[in-house]
Amino acid sequence: MKQFISLVLLISIGFGWGCQKNDLAARWSVRMAESVMQRNPEPWMIDFRETPKWEYTQGLVLKAIQEVWKTTGEDKYFDYVKEYYDQFVQEDGSIMLYKWTNYNIDRINPGKPLFALYEKTGEEKFKKAIYLLREQMKTHPRVSAGGFWHKKIYPHQMWLDGIYMASPFLAQFAKTFNEPALFDDVANQILLIEKHTRDEKTGLLYHGWDESREQRWADPETGCSPNFWGRAMGWYAMALVDVLDFFPEDHPSRQDIIGVLQRLADAITRVQDKETGLWYQVLDQGDRTGNYLEASVSCMFTYSLLKATRKGYIDSKFRDIARNAYQGILHEFIGVDDAGLVNLHQVCAVAGLGGDPYRDGSYEYYISTEIKSNDPKGVGPFILASLEMETLNN
Repeated sequence: MKQFISLVLLISIGFGWGCQKNDLAARWSVRMAESVMQRNPEPWMIDFRETPKWEYTQGLVLKAIQEVWKTTGEDKYFDYVKEYYDQFVQEDGSIMLYKWTNYNIDRINPGKPLFALYEKTGEEKFKKAIYLLREQMKTHPRVSAGGFWHKKIYPHQMWLDGIYMASPFLAQFAKTFNEPALFDDVANQILLIEKHTRDEKTGLLYHGWDESREQRWADPETGCSPNFWGRAMGWYAMALVDVLDFFPEDHPSRQDIIGVLQRLADAITRVQDKETGLWYQVLDQGDRTGNYLEASVSCMFTYSLLKATRKGYIDSKFRDIARNAYQGILHEFIGVDDAGLVNLHQVCAVAGLGGDPYRDGSYEYYISTEIKSNDPKGVGPFILASLEMETLNN
């Protein structure tokens, strides 16, 4: 990535960080959104798709682009997002290629942009689709204490990823459609998984927890997977700051969620790479052979810390920590090609637990997964982190 550093520095100095801060075309959020749209003329193509799919990755990037629309007021971003949902959401609110009885929590995440679509257009199909996704979560299988299984095919398991996929959606539903009891359920998801996955020594959270202890990856005593995967904690961090957007100020669990966020901020800061300000694929083993600085976790943590300091949830000292991380992202991961498109490099393509072939959660497994450029799991959080930086600088 070093060959990109000089170009990135020149662009950032010349376009976004000084006297031209208010120039929309200079903003990294805008430039990456524009690059996504050029690389993917139809939004279903996001995530290197060859056929359409209702998928969490499209939801992640399109939610970020929707935030670019809210910030810039330029309707081309709104229209790009709406194109995806007009393709998938039918007039009766049914969603093409979505079957809620599969009980896959990932399928809730693309529902997040539906709220703004419904608010702006008033089209009832978007409201009906929101309610359809809500229906899945009413009967979604749970562990004994009420936490949602990650998927029906992964019984008795909670993953950190799943908190991001469903909890902000459910919190926004609770606020928008006046279902206050749902806030209690959302709080339970967040607090329960921290209770079972948090390591007391480091403060870090393990990727997954199997209540049944049946999985080969599960510790026989705790049920936890064996390692601290960066992006899993990144999903959880983003879930916390996004959920709090909708939680009532007087809800009895609001301060508990903020407490989780404060503990998380402390823990991830302790494993931040001192030289670059970034984070590793396996968070606590940066000096181990094969580990690498990974873009999606770095973008996710940067977004979460910036937003949490802006909202006053965590100490202001974390603002400078996040600033340093953002500069590290620009230096280590961002490149601009000859066509002027922004590229994000060194993103872990995918990692999970169990399944076939079996993913054992070992260190060797996490460092051996495919690494991609412009993977949406990094691109979406990069846009969100950039929006936070631009808010801070303006």
